Amino acid sequence: MHGAITDVPGVRVGHYTDLKAATGCTVVLCEQGAIGGVEVRGAAPETRNTDLLRPMHLVQRAHAVLLAGGSAFGLDAAGGVVRYLEEKGIGFDAWGVATVPIVSAAILFDLDIGDPHVRPDAEAGYRACLVAGEGAVAEGNVGAGTGATIGKLAGPKYAMKGGLGTASQEIAQGIILGAVVAVGCVGDVVHPQSGKILAGARNPDNSGFLDSLEAIKQRPAHTTSPFANTTIGVVATNARLTKDEANQFAQLACNGYATVIRPTTVFDGDTLFALSAGDKKGNLSAVGAAGAEVVAQAIVRAIERAESLHGIPARVDI
Repeated sequence: MHGAITDVPGVRVGHYTDLKAATGCTVVLCEQGAIGGVEVRGAAPETRNTDLLRPMHLVQRAHAVLLAGGSAFGLDAAGGVVRYLEEKGIGFDAWGVATVPIVSAAILFDLDIGDPHVRPDAEAGYRACLVAGEGAVAEGNVGAGTGATIGKLAGPKYAMKGGLGTASQEIAQGIILGAVVAVGCVGDVVHPQSGKILAGARNPDNSGFLDSLEAIKQRPAHTTSPFANTTIGVVATNARLTKDEANQFAQLACNGYATVIRPTTVFDGDTLFALSAGDKKGNLSAVGAAGAEVVAQAIVRAIERAESLHGIPARVDI
């Protein structure tokens, strides 16, 4: 076990990172295909191929999920993932006419750090696929988490560095859960047990953290942030799930966001993809509960592994 989403058999992860421009993308490959689901919980999402993952739609299996920075521009990176998979002959057999790779994607906003004119493109997505592996996964200022920032309630001057994290766990009957999450939320990230703020909006008087939840309750008419924000991720398991169950799995696992992000707002576009990439028999409630735990753990890892970038401090600096 690597403590990563790649502990789920058949899942590989690759990053493309541009530290100078402070952006990047992360690809989660399931080249054998995985039953997919999705939970789009945020009010400001930018996504690709989410309806296709929902019940009552024809295609059953996804072959990759792309997470990217670059705001809406970053969705272009999914084209590179499609090209990579097509070259390998992987995809949905479109009645003998073509093999169409099924690639879903979501982006976060990172244009307020680094160079806003440089965004992940198709070449970035392709290069992320070329380096994808099934071992340990780099965390922090990498891939989709490269330019992610958190704690925006007091404005960008008092924000902190977000990032990308991953986690996994094995529960009974050999069922493995794993998650990878890029964290760029408006709110603070807190410890899942104690509720202590790990990183978030800094108090303008330099007296510690603002406590975004309490601050927003005291200023209900105040616009929380002029900047877009989003936490995006993938949770995977080797448990055998139907398409309906994969979507329920995404819903349950997305509760991990609420466990450690405080508060979420209408400026967040939180999205979580779910992949069922195995044939282990498992109880959906148990799989969903464990999924929420690994999602929360991945978010905390993202904050712990992040480093300061372009003048924005990280947890390791305070």
